[in-house]
Amino acid sequence: MADHHAAIKSDGKQLLLTTSDASIRFHAIWLLDNSSDADTRDPYNGQRLITMQDLPTDVTITDAVVDGDVLHLTFTPGDKTCQFSIDWLLNNGYDTQPHTFQPHLRANAKTWNSGLAKQVPTDDLTRLRNDDAARRNWLFSIRQFGFAKVTNLPTKDGSLFDVVALFGYVRETNYGRKFEVRTEINPTNLAYTGLGLQAHTDNPYRDPVPTLQILACLENSASGGENMVVDGFAAALRLRAENPEGFDLLARYTARFSYAGESGVRLSSKRPMIELATDGELVSVRFNSRSIAPFVDVPFDEMEAYYAAYRHLSDIIDDPDMEVTFKLAPGEAFIVDNTRVLHARKGYSGAGNRWLQGCYADKDGLLSTLAALEHQKETANEPA
Repeated sequence: MADHHAAIKSDGKQLLLTTSDASIRFHAIWLLDNSSDADTRDPYNGQRLITMQDLPTDVTITDAVVDGDVLHLTFTPGDKTCQFSIDWLLNNGYDTQPHTFQPHLRANAKTWNSGLAKQVPTDDLTRLRNDDAARRNWLFSIRQFGFAKVTNLPTKDGSLFDVVALFGYVRETNYGRKFEVRTEINPTNLAYTGLGLQAHTDNPYRDPVPTLQILACLENSASGGENMVVDGFAAALRLRAENPEGFDLLARYTARFSYAGESGVRLSSKRPMIELATDGELVSVRFNSRSIAPFVDVPFDEMEAYYAAYRHLSDIIDDPDMEVTFKLAPGEAFIVDNTRVLHARKGYSGAGNRWLQGCYADKDGLLSTLAALEHQKETANEPA
């Protein structure tokens, strides 16, 4: 039996929970607010049934009893009794040291460089459809690396939607539910030419930006046209190591992006090239030299240093040691986290055919599907 103890502190305003491994404090108002009883949360969907106005302004704990792995608390006013799993409290504890602002990766993310080319996460579409463990592992790789490949797609129009169906839904834009990537006369976007493209994130002129992009190959007999991907988080952290002042400039000031390449469309946004959360977590990288607009949010005295930092980041992104290069064969596709991973294309000749189709999707659907599959695995492993 686990050794757990609970003690009421600060005249009932706080609770000290002690286990064999930790001592952790909770506030009474936080505990009451996070009760899972049927009056507070819907027992079927878990959504809250109360607002802050329903909570007393002067909440105190009057009784605390540990029974095995369950904590029973009574609150006043109202003499309301609630139950909490000790494991749940430990997993949701907030009694930690204050956050220090240190740029860092989000949980379960792992940076990479050209070495990933030897172990690109890849799986077969049929297996991903029929094997939950395979799909879970593939989605985990996307969360970890921001990038993965799929093989054995039908080489037909719209087959890339089969990839999106593994986890979520297509996000439609002015380019449609999908867009064609092949040479056009008078193209509305440089992606529709045979020119090489620097590694970039897509659509930085949107807010919110599409968080996932899928590119699927239907034909590829042209010479050249290899795809490349670069880990934007690795590039940002390398910039910080080599030029901390430059990193700070790109994270502190907003860049502007715009697109007006077709009739009836004028898109613009302003976000930092390197976006950080308030605790320093890397949120996103936006980098697209084709869509950059004039910088007007950088002070005059720092503009030259800002451009130097922008050039430094660009040099890192262009470093061959940062890129994974591959040539898609018909029936292959790849997916990138568009808030993190930059993608590129080498130039290709007019001989032969190169036809890719692309679409966008949203990362919340992917993360939700992954979380559900992980929960399914955990509950399946629970003892009867």
